[in-house]
Amino acid sequence: MATVRSQSRWRARNRLVKSQLNVMARKGTFDALDAIAASFDLRGRGEAIAFACFAIRALMRRAEHDAAAADLIREFADGYRRDRDLYAP
Repeated sequence: MATVRSQSRWRARNRLVKSQLNVMARKGTFDALDAIAASFDLRGRGEAIAFACFAIRALMRRAEHDAAAADLIREFADGYRRDRDLYAP
């Protein structure tokens, strides 16, 4: 865990472009973020979260013109809702 002083410096340096995200999640979620980071040569969990957001936004844009992409997103959303208790903190 970072010290209060280093957190304050980070916030002061990045206050206009970033905000800190402290996430309570199941261990499986953290393990999945580590796996995503390793698979795509990312710099840790934070970048894995940013990459996952980037990927789903790109898929959403593609779904505007591609029915198969829209179906895939719908399947992901339905599966998450169905098994939410497994993934939610």
